[in-house]
Amino acid sequence: MALQSSTNPMLNISENVVSCDPDMLGLKSPKKSEMSKRHLSFRRLVLVLLGLFVAFMFLPWTQNIQADGRVTTLRPEQRPQTIHATIAGRIEHWYVVEGQAVRRGDTIVHLSEVKAEYFDPNLVARVSGQVLAKQGAIESYSNKVGALEEQIAAMRRELDSKIAQIEQKIVQGRLKVESDSIKLVQANIDLQVAQRQFSGMKNLYDKGIEALTKLEERRLKLQEAETKLIAAQNALETSRRELDIYRTDLRLTQNEYANKIAKAQSDKFSTLSEQYDARASVNKLQIERDNYAARSAFYFIVAPQDGYIVKAMKPGIGEIIKEGDPVVSIQPADYQLAVEMYVKPIDLPLLDVGRTVRFLFDGWPALFFSGWPGVSVGTYAGQIVAIDRNISANGKFRVLVAPDPTDEPWPTALQPGGGAQGIALLNDVLLGYELWRIVNGFPPDLYKGLETRDTKEEPK
Repeated sequence: MALQSSTNPMLNISENVVSCDPDMLGLKSPKKSEMSKRHLSFRRLVLVLLGLFVAFMFLPWTQNIQADGRVTTLRPEQRPQTIHATIAGRIEHWYVVEGQAVRRGDTIVHLSEVKAEYFDPNLVARVSGQVLAKQGAIESYSNKVGALEEQIAAMRRELDSKIAQIEQKIVQGRLKVESDSIKLVQANIDLQVAQRQFSGMKNLYDKGIEALTKLEERRLKLQEAETKLIAAQNALETSRRELDIYRTDLRLTQNEYANKIAKAQSDKFSTLSEQYDARASVNKLQIERDNYAARSAFYFIVAPQDGYIVKAMKPGIGEIIKEGDPVVSIQPADYQLAVEMYVKPIDLPLLDVGRTVRFLFDGWPALFFSGWPGVSVGTYAGQIVAIDRNISANGKFRVLVAPDPTDEPWPTALQPGGGAQGIALLNDVLLGYELWRIVNGFPPDLYKGLETRDTKEEPK
């Protein structure tokens, strides 16, 4: 039994235990193969770190797009503006200094005239005199037109009177022609009667029944009848000629007065044309007068709105400026701050109006954690109000962001032109997803961006 226990100690056949530890105390190999306490600590550390890494993968992460920008104003009229000279002139006097606050309508600089055609100090009064003279000419033309109209009306009345007289003569001439025609018929009848009587008397005379004296009487009556017939024919022709003369006189009278009336109307229209030319000249002179009067107001350059003088572009006294040259730069006093930032075209589909943006302004200390904006300090919130439809010269799209009314207001000392770094906040995702996205090179919020873009394109 003792031998079996010594040869098979691992079979647990015997209750006797054989210990080898005393035999290995002096050996080096077992000591080297033992696991050190440091190794065990490192393994525990690795396991802890791995556990923390896995836990971090499930932490929320806010996707964002970062872009540089600058402080500006929300409305265009609130941005710094340059006042230009409306007319060419010579600087005579400055009424302001740089940095001075001005009110709307305050005089900034006084200019004097440099063009020879405007040197006359009484130019407006002289042009006003020309306007009055032309207006008097217009009144004279109006009187002349009235006189010509009255003359035309008188000639028409006179024409009607003469036509009535000639028509009466024509009626009388027609009656006379009818009367002379009747007389001619009567003369023909009388001639026929006288011829029959003469023929009968001659037969009786040839037979010796009647005396020669009676035959001569009949001959005389026959000659008288022939004479009356010729006289009647002449009278009829004369009446017809007179009737033709009356008709011709009617046409001549109508033509004569038509020419007179046409000439008077031509004079009338010529006068009207001159009147219209005079009115055009009056309008032109009035425009010139008003332009001269308005030009005199441009000698004083005034502030278009309340603001501060930033910089004088043409500071010298006596310096000549041209039309449209910049004179002074002014910053409006009342404005609403905004930030214009420029984003890459690849990030543009992910932005829309109303999205939140956090800003780090130059001169204001801030600590920002890109994935956890909630624990950031010193940043200010804004909302996108406009996105440009055209790409800028720098190859990016401009996005205008206004202060968020529901968040902390922006610093009151912030001035337009200052720098700002914008962080547009997108969707909340897991940190593991964000790392996976970065490793694969996908843009932020890829699939939602595509859905949003498709949704916007559907109405088209």
